[in-house]
Amino acid sequence: MEISAEQVKKLREKTGVGLMDCKEALRSANGDMEKAVDYLREKGLAKLAKRTGRATTEGSVSAYIHTGGKIGAMAEVNCESDFVAKTGEFLTFVKDVVMQIAASSPLYVRREEVPPEVLEREKTIYRNQARESGKPEKILEKIAEGKLEKFYQEVCLMEQPFIKNGDITIKELLEELVAKLGENIVIRRFVRFQLGETVEG
Repeated sequence: MEISAEQVKKLREKTGVGLMDCKEALRSANGDMEKAVDYLREKGLAKLAKRTGRATTEGSVSAYIHTGGKIGAMAEVNCESDFVAKTGEFLTFVKDVVMQIAASSPLYVRREEVPPEVLEREKTIYRNQARESGKPEKILEKIAEGKLEKFYQEVCLMEQPFIKNGDITIKELLEELVAKLGENIVIRRFVRFQLGETVEG
């Protein structure tokens, strides 16, 4: 059966679980919302929303230098306990995150960090491009919003497709890890260096 984007969105808001998992849950429950929630809980995913408020003061800082020494990245990823911070899964995730940063050059961790003036500038460009190509005025805003989603995927680490598996985003990779390890995990901050690039400010 066909699952609508609205159903997926509703289930996501209810459980805090990634889009792909929500879609799969709704498919296996034939669109029944309650059964889909049960399905996610059985898989251990639906507890995510409750975990996201918990304090994260442990974790790891990891660095990655690309072969040739021209690109490097460093990230801080936090979790709740020292025990989880030492697990192989957590440390692998942190290494994957710094490799992602080196390879995909994000500018922000999450979309909420993008300054309003940057968003407005992007939307103005998209509206003007659509206008130039002869699109009707009434749909310019909708086109701009759609292109903004693509912009988020380019500049926000959490929205980027994972370099080792393009079917999932970093956010979904993180959600899977939270479900597996049972702790709140947060990508706190990162920095990326490229040899010879101009330092602003």
